[in-house]
Amino acid sequence: MTETKRKLRSEAWFGGEGKNAFMHRSWMKNQGIPADAFDGRPVIGICNTWSELTPCNAHLRALADHVKRGVYEAGGLPFEFPVMSLGESNMRPTAMLFRNLASMDVEESIRGNPIDGVILLVGCDKTTPALLMGAASCNLPTIAVSGGPMLNGKFRGQDIGSGTHVWKFAEEVKAGRMPVADFLAAEQGQSRSAGSCMTMGTASTMASMVEALGIGMPDNAAIPAVDSRRSVLAQLAGRQIVDLVHRDVTIAKILTRQAFENAIRVNGAIGGSTNAVLHLIAIANRVGVDLGLDDWDRLGRGVPTIVDLMPSGRFLMEDFYYAGGLAAVMASLDEVGLLHRDAMTVSAKTIGELIDGAPNYNREVIRPLREPLTKEGGISILRGNLAPNGAVIKPSAATPELMQHRGKAVVFENIEHYHARIDDPELDIDASSVMVLKNCGPRGYPGMAEVGNMPLPAKLLREGVSDMVRISDARMSGTAYGTVVLHVAPEAAAGGVLALVRDGDLIELDVAGRRLELLVSDEELAIRRRDWKPPEPPEGGYQSLYVERVLQADKGCDFDFLVGRRDAGIPRHSH
Repeated sequence: MTETKRKLRSEAWFGGEGKNAFMHRSWMKNQGIPADAFDGRPVIGICNTWSELTPCNAHLRALADHVKRGVYEAGGLPFEFPVMSLGESNMRPTAMLFRNLASMDVEESIRGNPIDGVILLVGCDKTTPALLMGAASCNLPTIAVSGGPMLNGKFRGQDIGSGTHVWKFAEEVKAGRMPVADFLAAEQGQSRSAGSCMTMGTASTMASMVEALGIGMPDNAAIPAVDSRRSVLAQLAGRQIVDLVHRDVTIAKILTRQAFENAIRVNGAIGGSTNAVLHLIAIANRVGVDLGLDDWDRLGRGVPTIVDLMPSGRFLMEDFYYAGGLAAVMASLDEVGLLHRDAMTVSAKTIGELIDGAPNYNREVIRPLREPLTKEGGISILRGNLAPNGAVIKPSAATPELMQHRGKAVVFENIEHYHARIDDPELDIDASSVMVLKNCGPRGYPGMAEVGNMPLPAKLLREGVSDMVRISDARMSGTAYGTVVLHVAPEAAAGGVLALVRDGDLIELDVAGRRLELLVSDEELAIRRRDWKPPEPPEGGYQSLYVERVLQADKGCDFDFLVGRRDAGIPRHSH
């Protein structure tokens, strides 16, 4: 182990013989810590999003013990601390509303405590970006450890994916093709072990982004939560964070522009969630890397989706791990020059060194580049008068025939209006229509809920319609699928053109041309704008702060006052 030659941050609390050092050490010793533990060794914070209300992260308490073993083995002193846990499955109105709040919790918990390096225990969708955002603003040595996906879902002889099959089965029930009793019987089989969604939803996408960015250990993306190798990874991360502290390898030295460019291309290759667009922009802007929608479009062009996973494909994360995991995907991208090989990782090796010779054990799950699932897998960024600041679509989850489409709008003013109207027998809608959902963006919901993938009306499902063009300022669940245009910016609640769309308006979608146009004259839109009124803001509390200070989707939905690095200097004494 490299000898520490510089004074560590924690010594400002624990070092010396003064009154303040006495108090800090004395209070910590009530946990049974011996005196020689405060001899200047690195203090490692284990930032834990464990919560029984966050099912994806309910096993992280045990995983933290494996991290501690590794820290002790490497000569560090670990301390576990909790931060706000964001559970996608239970939190209302949406976990995204609280991502920025959790990032503040993380940032100030790190900065205010005697911590030299930090392990981030993450899993459920928003816990990964929230913790990375908070840690990025502090810029200490950092490693993210994901909790891992659940085992494959099983139901009556078939593999079923968390989230993905909820949408499919619910549509089957609406269409009258699946009894409600069968639908309910699938519940236990879908979620049969600890871990996060085992589809390529947002949780698995962000775990993959952690590995692709180099801020996680090798194989972070795909080891199942209950596989003993996940515990080994956590222990190795505990050892490695101590080394990073000794070498002063901060998070900003890992999360470089090269790292983000690698991650964007990997996201296309795995068919990753559209939510990654928001999160990577927010993380990058915290660490000081200028990343935007144009980067996503530029870097994603020409990247094929080669991972055949739900919701875009057939398999699940357990299969992905056995096939070779993310290293095999990155090795394929590297073969055609689509990666920055010299991007550094927390493992002390470059990306190139980690993926050289990575095997692919199953070419059905991880396809060859010449036989992709989708030729254009990267996130496509659309612009036009309906989305002047951009909107996103995930080609690998869309219907090819709908990628160029013109249809009449069927408008829902908010999610309640959608639920009240969608199955009205008198609703004038057919397969060529374009469903438009307003006021579900960052300010409008508030929090930008995952409601953009609006289920189709029952009457069309019964007729065999399986997909339609849908447009919203909302997000889509990473486990969902369909030709869905999302993150329209500016959103309706901020006065975007989306707010002015009416039933019957013609809308044109051209994904190849990256266009999204409302075919209504500027003069008519000006008349409509005179009648538009912004929604009433929330009355007080956190939601009021959120609506007032949240940035639009094209800027990552961070708070304006949180963008940038503030680092982790030594705060004033508390006594």
